[in-house]
Amino acid sequence: MQLRYNFRVYPTPGQRIALARAFGCARVVYNDALAARMHAYRSGAPRLSNSALSKRLTESKKSPERAWLAEVSSVVLQQALADLDTAYRNFFASVTGKRKGARVAPPRFRSRKDNRQSIRFTRNARFAVTDSGRLRLPKVGDVAVRWSRVLPSEPSSVSVIVDAAGRYFASFVVEVNPESLPGIDAEVGIDLGLTTFAVCSDGKVITSPKFFRRAERRLRKAQQGLSRKEKGSKNRAKARLRVAKAHAKVADARRDFAHKQSTALIRENQAVYVEDLCVKGLARTRLAKSVHDAGWGMFIRMLEEKAARYGRTLVKVDRFFPSTRTCSTCGVVGEKKPLHVRMWACSCGAVHDRDLNAAKNILAAGRAERLNACGGMVSPAA
Repeated sequence: MQLRYNFRVYPTPGQRIALARAFGCARVVYNDALAARMHAYRSGAPRLSNSALSKRLTESKKSPERAWLAEVSSVVLQQALADLDTAYRNFFASVTGKRKGARVAPPRFRSRKDNRQSIRFTRNARFAVTDSGRLRLPKVGDVAVRWSRVLPSEPSSVSVIVDAAGRYFASFVVEVNPESLPGIDAEVGIDLGLTTFAVCSDGKVITSPKFFRRAERRLRKAQQGLSRKEKGSKNRAKARLRVAKAHAKVADARRDFAHKQSTALIRENQAVYVEDLCVKGLARTRLAKSVHDAGWGMFIRMLEEKAARYGRTLVKVDRFFPSTRTCSTCGVVGEKKPLHVRMWACSCGAVHDRDLNAAKNILAAGRAERLNACGGMVSPAA
C-alpha cells in the first residue's frame, strides 16, 4: 500500500527562485506536449506516444528558444510528460466507461497564473534526505524540512508543492504494509448532518465545528480588502495572499478535524456504516455553503482509506434508503419528515430522535448488506 506523507518545507530565497524556475519549465513542457498532441489529432496524424514527446523535448533543449529547459532537473520535465500521459489515459478510460466515478474532462493547458504549482522528483533524480534532516533536490539545493514524524520506508518519489497561500510542502510517496488492528465486536452506524456533524447509533454525538461559518466575518473582510485594490498592483497581490491564508487556515482545521474523527471511529469499531450521500447534488441546493463547510466527502474518503489500511470494514448504505422515516423499533416506514421535525412518534408508540433513529437504521441496513455480500442469511429462518 502506498501512502503520502506531507511535510512543510522552508526554502531560502535563492531556492525559491530555483523552484519557481522548475515550476515554469515543467509547465512549459506540459503545455508544449499537449499542443503537439492536439495538433496531431486535428491534422489526422498518428498519435504521439510518450517516447516521441520525450525525443521532442530532448531536441527542443538544443534550440535557442528552449535552451533554458536544461537549467532544471530533466526528471522534473519527464514527469510533466508522464502527468500528461496519465491525464489522457484517465480521460479515455472515462469516455469508454472503464473508469468509475464522475466523467473526466480532457487535459487542459496549465496557466502560469495558477496559484498552486508542483513538480515531482523520482528516484532517478537522486533526491535524498541528508543526515541533518534536509531534503536535497537536484539543481535546487538542501531545503529545510519540518519533520513531524519519521518516514516508515524509503520514499519512491517526492513532490514539491506551493499552494495559494505561498506555503511550500514536500509530499513523499512511501510503501507501507497494512497493519490490521486487533478485532473488536463494536459496530456503528453514522448519520451525517448539518446541525450536528454526525450522530452514531450508539448515541455518540459529534458536534459540527462549522469552521467556515466561524471564520466567515474574517474571510469577508479580507475579500472586501482584495476587491478594493487595483488590479496588477503589489497591494492587490498582498491582499490576495491574505485571503488565501485565511482560507487555508479554515481548510487545515477542517482536514485536521476529519482526520481525528475518522481515526477514532475506525479504531473503536470493527465495521462502520454510512449513507452514500450525493454531496455534489446537495451542494447545488440552498444549503450549499453548509454542505461544503461540513466536508462530508473528505470525511467518508478518509474512513475508506483508514478502513482499508487497518483491516476494518466500511459499508455505504444506499442513499435512497429511508433511514429517517423508518421506525428503528418496528420497521414501519412513515411519511417524509421535514428538516424542522427533530422528534417524531411511531404508531407503535416509540418516540424517536430524528438523527439517532436514522443512525440505528443505517446500522441495521449496513449489517444486512454486509451479511448478504458475505453469503449470510438476511431474512430470519422460517
